[in-house]
Amino acid sequence: MKRNGEGLHFTELVWESTEQNLPIPARNSADAAIPKSPAAREKKKAPEETTVQLQLWDMEETQEPVTTTESEFVMRARELVDRKEAAALFVPFKSYWPTYGHMTGAQSRWYFFWREEVRQGRYLKTDLSYIFLHVYELINGVGWDVPEEGYRQLNLIWEAYRDQYKRLDQYLGGWIADFSFVHHLEVPLSGIVARTRGLAGDLAELELMRCLSAAPEQLTFEVLTVMSDYDISKSKFYIGDGKTAAERYIPQVVALIDAYVARKHGSNLIGMFPPGPAVTRERYLFRSAVYDISLYGYSVLVPVVRISKSPPLRSLITRLFRLTENKLRELLGFRGRLKDVRVDADMEDLVTRFLKREFRKAEQEEKGPAVVIDQQKLERLQSDSEIVRTMLTVEEVTGLDDSGYETEAAETWARAGSSAEGTLEAAGAVSDEDDGEPPVESLECAVPATEEHFHSPGDSAAALWKPLAAALTPLQRAVVLALAAGEGSTEVHNLAAAGGTMPELLFDEINEIAMDLLGDLLIDGEELNGEYVPMLHYLMG
Repeated sequence: MKRNGEGLHFTELVWESTEQNLPIPARNSADAAIPKSPAAREKKKAPEETTVQLQLWDMEETQEPVTTTESEFVMRARELVDRKEAAALFVPFKSYWPTYGHMTGAQSRWYFFWREEVRQGRYLKTDLSYIFLHVYELINGVGWDVPEEGYRQLNLIWEAYRDQYKRLDQYLGGWIADFSFVHHLEVPLSGIVARTRGLAGDLAELELMRCLSAAPEQLTFEVLTVMSDYDISKSKFYIGDGKTAAERYIPQVVALIDAYVARKHGSNLIGMFPPGPAVTRERYLFRSAVYDISLYGYSVLVPVVRISKSPPLRSLITRLFRLTENKLRELLGFRGRLKDVRVDADMEDLVTRFLKREFRKAEQEEKGPAVVIDQQKLERLQSDSEIVRTMLTVEEVTGLDDSGYETEAAETWARAGSSAEGTLEAAGAVSDEDDGEPPVESLECAVPATEEHFHSPGDSAAALWKPLAAALTPLQRAVVLALAAGEGSTEVHNLAAAGGTMPELLFDEINEIAMDLLGDLLIDGEELNGEYVPMLHYLMG
């Protein structure tokens, strides 16, 4: 190409300029300015120019704090956390992302009046935007001192207004779950799973792992459906009259089998069928809410164990669903049975006994007490019994030798028995199926009529309680003694879990043995019959 300048491109002209390959000066150099010509390189730079350049660099390194709409909202919320208003008129308010600046004066007065009412547990009718504004305060840490209190308030608001505003289910379930994650709250997520079907994935897995690991009695029907290959919602029995019974008893049956497996194999269902390793999931916090990410971050990492993907455990839960439905069909008189329900005979027997017992108890509660007694006359009978007991415990009677004492005391006992029988008849003990005959079993329990009970009461008690002690299993005996020691339901639950059963079944078994040998119930509800406490030393041996 010719070098006379004709036909040259602009870039080539620049390349051949006098300022090619000039070094870039250091930023902190006093001679930082780049000269434009040889003459300029010889000229010294004025000191004030260098000072101005350094000041500009300093200004570049200084950054002003960034203020966002969300951070401004939180600052304002903290300023207004204690504001209250007297009774105000409701003013409609609709805003997509409501904040304080979106409200008029009248709306603000209503909001702070309504918020104080909500804090006192009175949930007045209001617009959805007011509810969301208060929820935004709570998830940003305003309006509570400890996270548990914030969690409680969020749940109460959800429960109070979810029937009126269905959109709350779409948002509050996820937000409450996020709240529990960022504050590390060990709380059940079953309510969230039940109300928000769209969140049933990870949350259901977390709840299954929590319950099957430490609290099987807290399992819920909605969470367990994630584990079942059998869609019970399409069953005619469930669609019909069996829905309530199925949702009530299926979780209890799974908890019962978990305890049974722990007793038989020394490991619960999780131990028998271990799931795979946890999968770390990133969960974005408080989506679609006015939320300041500087508080808890943009997201959290949640380890999720895919417990529902364990084939053997899933197979067992599916079979328990079908087995329980078959037993409920039988108890409720529903025609037809599900086919090919295969479980161990011991499991089936345990489930059958449990469900029959629960149904008997429910029927008895519906019928009410089988015997109605006049309380005043019963108290008079107890008073007469105390008099008799006092007479029998007298060790010396003036003017009578041993023989005379026994003779007179026996006559007194006979008179007391006759009097007690008459008092019971007068007390109005009426059975639901009264056919005119006195309640003989009650009389036999209340008034022993044989001479053995008088002549040697200690020997008689031993004759009754020693067979009882022999008939009770070590587990049943431990439950009775735990109740007597006042250790409460916690210890009984622990004993039942260790024995692979449930407290209610143990109580039922103990009472059946006591009725056969003592003619009375040993456990009333979840408490020991106080009348028999003095006799428990026979169980110690």
